[in-house]
Amino acid sequence: MDQLEDLLRFLVQGIVDDPDSIEITGTENGSRVDLELRVASEDMGKVIGRGGKTIGAIRKVMKAASVKANKRVNVEVVG
Repeated sequence: MDQLEDLLRFLVQGIVDDPDSIEITGTENGSRVDLELRVASEDMGKVIGRGGKTIGAIRKVMKAASVKANKRVNVEVVG
């Protein structure tokens, strides 16, 4: 799970203006990993993207990485 959190942090750091405000909370339940992402309120739009395209791309990368770890990952952006 730590590798998935690190990957998510790496992906989001390149998008936001305030990378120090990134908080990731992860819970693992069997083969499922739920990650909650918190960023500064002014960076929320950048992470979500127009029409949700940016967060959709982040979720696809995370899903591909989770297959290697034999896990199912769910990424949620919380405000």
